[in-house]
Amino acid sequence: MKKYLFLIFISTIASAQFSWSPLSNIASNSNGQRFDDVFFLNENLGWAANGYYAAVYKTTDGGATWVQQLNNSILGSSHYFRNIEFLDENIGFLGTLNGKFYKTIDGGSTWNLVMMSPNPAAICGLDCVGTSTVYGCGAYFSPAYIIKSSDSGVTWQYIDMSTYATALVEVLFTDENTGFASGTNSNGAVLLKTIDGGITWTTVYNGSIAGEYVWKLQILASNSNIIFGAIEAVAPNNGKLLKSIDAGVTWITKNAPEPEIQAVGFVDENHGWMGGHATGFYETLDGGDTWSNTSVGSNLNRIFFINNNLAYACGTTIYKMTNNLNVASFQEQARIPLAVRVAPNPINDKLNLEIDFTGVDHLVLGLYNSNGQFIKQLKLDEIYSAGTQKYAFDFPYPNGVYFVNLHTNTGRQSFKIMK
Repeated sequence: MKKYLFLIFISTIASAQFSWSPLSNIASNSNGQRFDDVFFLNENLGWAANGYYAAVYKTTDGGATWVQQLNNSILGSSHYFRNIEFLDENIGFLGTLNGKFYKTIDGGSTWNLVMMSPNPAAICGLDCVGTSTVYGCGAYFSPAYIIKSSDSGVTWQYIDMSTYATALVEVLFTDENTGFASGTNSNGAVLLKTIDGGITWTTVYNGSIAGEYVWKLQILASNSNIIFGAIEAVAPNNGKLLKSIDAGVTWITKNAPEPEIQAVGFVDENHGWMGGHATGFYETLDGGDTWSNTSVGSNLNRIFFINNNLAYACGTTIYKMTNNLNVASFQEQARIPLAVRVAPNPINDKLNLEIDFTGVDHLVLGLYNSNGQFIKQLKLDEIYSAGTQKYAFDFPYPNGVYFVNLHTNTGRQSFKIMK
């Protein structure tokens, strides 16, 4: 027994030596914008998708060097790149928030538009599984749907998921038939499971706070029965860590350190990290009971594990998990929220907003009470160009404090109003 306890102690100390370092040899984002996705096929071969600035980068040496393969100039129009995923070293897929979905058959050197009917408004999640199966989902701003290909992206099936969710942001499969889709519905954060390749779905988790999302998911590489999820909340509520130890049959939640938690990644059942639009890496060594701010990283969206000793993450830049404590010097930039004006505030019978959008965008505008409880979706809007949008809403609610939450392509932000 003493020897067993000693080994656990040594393992914990060794695990705690992992740290995250920003990669300085890939373009970093100004204005605190993010790389929305990073994906690796093996220890050396990987790709990164830059969101707002719409660029794809490829590395063949584990992130030591990167080559830009795609940008808006090549495509000839503006995009927001949400995610990137590859079946093999040649066939890959790129999801955007602009109603366009791309495929490459030459490792990312060239990309072609994927045509399907109906055409998905956005692809917010992608997962390639097996040798020829691809799943995608969307959209964070609604509606909810799954797309599936069983022939390496030659033909596609569109699956309406409105019965289960109002929006989907992530898909993650253990094999061609068994997997999960996450997002939100009218009750709150929702997680769905299929065991028949998406023909039928079961709700395995549904929160009780409307406006929350199950954002990113992770299946632990060393034990596929252990699954983690990140629940994104709306201030003043904090997000949550979602966890299953029985392959998704039952779930527990633990409090996360910030509201806008999106990224999640664990080395083992106890040691892991979370982060989001307004944070870098928060670390836990006790399975999420307590968290410490590592002061590394910003605007995190995904943590991608290749094995228990190697992982990458995307945020303001691309980050690499190392097994030493030497963190590279890097000047992080905080995300700059959209400019919002409310006049007057305190308000009377009308809520008048002006929002300065910096480019093509989507808007999910929600109203919450002082306790963070959802009251109403005020507006679902598509923004076609940069500029100021004005909104006016009747406000037949009692005097008090309220929060208005903006959910856009580049993040979530809340501000307080009074009546």
